Amino acid sequence: MMQSIQKDAAARMEKSVKSLEHELSKIRTGRANVSLLDHVQVEYYGSMVPLSQAANVTVTDYRSLTIQVWERNMVAVIEKALINSDLGLTPNTAGQNIHINLPPLTEERRKDLVKIVRNEGEQAKVAIRNVRRDANQSVKQLVTDKQASEDDERRAEAEIQKLTDKYVEQVDKVLAEKEKELMEV
Repeated sequence: MMQSIQKDAAARMEKSVKSLEHELSKIRTGRANVSLLDHVQVEYYGSMVPLSQAANVTVTDYRSLTIQVWERNMVAVIEKALINSDLGLTPNTAGQNIHINLPPLTEERRKDLVKIVRNEGEQAKVAIRNVRRDANQSVKQLVTDKQASEDDERRAEAEIQKLTDKYVEQVDKVLAEKEKELMEV
């Protein structure tokens, strides 16, 4: 019973770290990266789909992306979706290809992005701590229901704390990598 609580807590903490990594991949650094456009949605035959399902996105060089649109009638739709996205990008169209040049980040913008990254990291840590709280409550409930002893409770809480420390450390590592990436010129 205690093992299942710990496994569930570990899985949920892992999801928190993965979610943080996904959110941080959307934050633009000075370099071009195809994951920058992952959350851009376009209308494709009546339904909203990710850009990658309507076109091929490639990195041309470290400051530019090229979007090769599969169907000519989709060029304007994709262009509009890029302009309306929160990325602040200006697409340049040439036939069925759309080129995006990423402007260099200013020092002030880099510092703002670092604050955003730290905020995302803090949210991930809060989520991990909430998982710890839920797991500890489940363990306490087992003791209350006389399905486990108080010694089992202390051991389980110690294991859950080790898990929490491990995943908080992973969050710190992810944050450090992203901050380093953002502050690189």
